[in-house]
Amino acid sequence: MQHRTLHPGQLVMVDMEGTALDADTAAFLRTHHIRAVCLFRKNLGTAAEVRQLTADLRDAMGPGALIGIDQEGGSVIRATFLPQAPAAMALGACGDLEQARQVGAAVSRGLASLGINWNFAPVLDVNNNPANPVIAERSFSADPLAVARMAGAWMEGAVSEGVACCVKHFPGHGDTHTDSHHALPTVDKSLAELEQLELIPFRALAGVAPAVMTAHIVYPQIDPEHPATLSHKVLTGVLRDAIGYDGVVITDALMMKAVHDRYGHARASVLTLQAGADLVLAQGERAEQLAAVQAIAAALQTGALDTATLQQARDRVDRLAARFPLRTTPYSEAQEAADRALMLQAWTRGLTAVGNPVPPARATPLRVITQASVVSDGVSEAGLPLEQVQALFAGFDDVAFWPAAQLSALDVDTLPRDGRCNVLVSNHHGRYQNATTSTAIDLHLAIWNPFQVLDIHAPAIVTWGYAEGATTALKGWLQGEVSATGVAPVALQQA
Repeated sequence: MQHRTLHPGQLVMVDMEGTALDADTAAFLRTHHIRAVCLFRKNLGTAAEVRQLTADLRDAMGPGALIGIDQEGGSVIRATFLPQAPAAMALGACGDLEQARQVGAAVSRGLASLGINWNFAPVLDVNNNPANPVIAERSFSADPLAVARMAGAWMEGAVSEGVACCVKHFPGHGDTHTDSHHALPTVDKSLAELEQLELIPFRALAGVAPAVMTAHIVYPQIDPEHPATLSHKVLTGVLRDAIGYDGVVITDALMMKAVHDRYGHARASVLTLQAGADLVLAQGERAEQLAAVQAIAAALQTGALDTATLQQARDRVDRLAARFPLRTTPYSEAQEAADRALMLQAWTRGLTAVGNPVPPARATPLRVITQASVVSDGVSEAGLPLEQVQALFAGFDDVAFWPAAQLSALDVDTLPRDGRCNVLVSNHHGRYQNATTSTAIDLHLAIWNPFQVLDIHAPAIVTWGYAEGATTALKGWLQGEVSATGVAPVALQQA
């Protein structure tokens, strides 16, 4: 049997600039046999423009191309013009496996209509750390068995519509207090401790997950030298050997500071393939993408990377692309409308009350405290802007808005107690710097990070996100039209 030539670019995923494929980028993809591209918000114009882009990418990369995206739901959702799925934790607050399956299927229907065949979801991280700055509501639960059940149902629905899933972030990003986009987190747990929590969902779904994304986290009791993404002990020793996973292993983005500042694209690309990854996510400047490809080529030349091992990696990626071929499927107006209705229903069922909140009467004078604007942090989309916060209260007679520059630094003791009902709308993601037991807040609307209710002593409604369905549901609650029936899948007890 004759083996195909192994090209380093067949093991690399890149990103690109712009909403259309320019000639230089197309030539780069062809010349270096790049087989996968990850799209971000910067690449998404209209639905028609995205379909043209994915068609052009398929033409440049060939029929085995993979086009990926982060379309988890909640705040991590790139194609915002599609029906916006609830965050994982909103689905966890419902606990309805069939609903999770239907939401996963609807997400994939939208992506398939754009010509996207790989979604970096669902999240399997078990969020048992309220201080986690990057996961929080992206996790289904603090209970690993619930995470496995809910994520498994979501993925079953998603895969049924012809789009590959990618569970993340192995071996678990839930118990960190550092964001690996900005620094290198450490989780000081033994393998036995990970087996009792973080690894439970990964083990449960290893037989059905098409792909796994790695975590840029050091687990010093397993490998004190390298983060999981670059660790042979973690990727081969734990994921491949102990768990027996034989699907595609892709790195999280090597441009993230946790890896990039210490290793750079070139060295990290070689180390992760040595560790057991199949596909290198080499985002960033064209020079860095090229450096990754060249470093892999050089390591093959010197024998630092084994050709047979990388052919096996390429074969895994080939199988993924063959199972989930790149195509554009029809998405009727009726189906899209039904999917939007499904998302709204799921968001509404996820509304969760903490501390017995009561909607204010429409004639009650309100003071609404919120952040004036919340920019994207590169992972999540921009938070709910002031004008959309204002729209939540359109049905009230007398509302004074109190926009803050940085809500996390709010000193609630400075708020007037003049007869107005003080409503805090937490439209940012960070925890409050000064947790308080002050009673200056009468109602707290935590519309992103649920753990903010631990910082503010007030009756609260948790929406788990701020997409269109979440704000529609919340407005309905404020107007007394819907109830908050969700049950928090994480501990939100107030002191």
